[in-house]
Amino acid sequence: MSSPARVYVARLVGLPIFDPQGDQVGKVRDVVVVMRSEASQPRVLGLVGEVFGRRRIFVPMTRVTHIDAGQVYTTGLLNMRRFEQRSTETLVVGQIFDRQVTIPGGGASGTVSGTIYDVAMEQGRTRDWLLSRVAVQEPAKGLRRRGQTHVAEWRDVQGLARPGGDAQGATALLHALNEMRPADAATMIHDLPEERRTAVVAALDDERLADVLEEMPEEDQVEILEHLDSERAADVLEEMSADDAADLIADLAPETAEILLALMEPDEAEDVRRLMSYVENTAGAMMTPEPVVLGTDATVADALARVRNPDLTPALASLVFVCRPPLETPTGRLVGVAHIQRLLREPPSTLVAGALDDSMENLRPEATIDQVAAHLALYNLVCAPVVDENGHLLGAVSVDDLLDHMLPANWRDRALSSDDRTGIEEGVGRG
Repeated sequence: MSSPARVYVARLVGLPIFDPQGDQVGKVRDVVVVMRSEASQPRVLGLVGEVFGRRRIFVPMTRVTHIDAGQVYTTGLLNMRRFEQRSTETLVVGQIFDRQVTIPGGGASGTVSGTIYDVAMEQGRTRDWLLSRVAVQEPAKGLRRRGQTHVAEWRDVQGLARPGGDAQGATALLHALNEMRPADAATMIHDLPEERRTAVVAALDDERLADVLEEMPEEDQVEILEHLDSERAADVLEEMSADDAADLIADLAPETAEILLALMEPDEAEDVRRLMSYVENTAGAMMTPEPVVLGTDATVADALARVRNPDLTPALASLVFVCRPPLETPTGRLVGVAHIQRLLREPPSTLVAGALDDSMENLRPEATIDQVAAHLALYNLVCAPVVDENGHLLGAVSVDDLLDHMLPANWRDRALSSDDRTGIEEGVGRG
């Protein structure tokens, strides 16, 4: 098979990587190059591939046998060690995209100034891949929503070899991050150089940053939050789920935590304070205070409409809770729970209260991790209610909450860096 003469990096990112048997082994996340002089085309060393388990590895171009519009094929001999960027290497998406450059004589009115939104690479006569062209977008002018675009030869663009990536924005990288799942975006941000990560975090909207923070190791969470101004940090915490926000705030200095809680909306801060009041690693500390709560007059149609909310995790959407007023946690007395699977078999006009599961006991907030795990296993649940001594619903513990607390404290870091992988043959990486 032969590869196309020219490949644009923005279209390459996200493509699946296959072995010779046609089995997918990962996805392309970036391109690694060696920058020489500003006029010399950088040589492409390889790809940054993300293998299953969110670990990033280096895929040498000598191991890439074919690239087309929808996939990348390799020899199958890949080194599964985590990719570590060397000082002589540059990441195209991470460090070249969004850089401010100029193209002398590139437009009808003379010099063009703008930001890089794509880069092309081509295979030369020596079979080496080189960066050959640069796609630049000018700032928007007048009533235009987007500025004019230009494609120029690498040697004709000025500002490409600037060390440290100063004057580098985040537009193109943000577009890529917004197309990823939060866990994948967290991995990419984790691997960015510090100054690049700061620019990206500043440009992300609060809701997206909250989603990404929830998937990051604790050290990254604290570092990013501490670099935000207090007002924005409080806004981001409000967008996080209350249990994740409580865990993060607990890792901050007490005075910082109190400042942020005071800046949060009172209702949001109250939920977080309540979760922080429980003993660590108990049902109360790990529960989510916002499960699907319905009144006794709710119908199956009402329940199905509520669980369609895309912000609900699959675990929380598996169970609805019927309570006496008030319907905000801590609620009135919990009447019972209904499984979504059962409700799907009932007529829409039926009352949810008529389809309750009364066969299981409820968790108390002081229940330990082992007791929560045993409870979920005993009743074959992925979500369970937590009630106080008077039967009021305090929240719900889901299986993902449980796993977050059962795994080692640094499990996210270990998932990013572990070399323990089977099922894919290890071979030779960078020489």
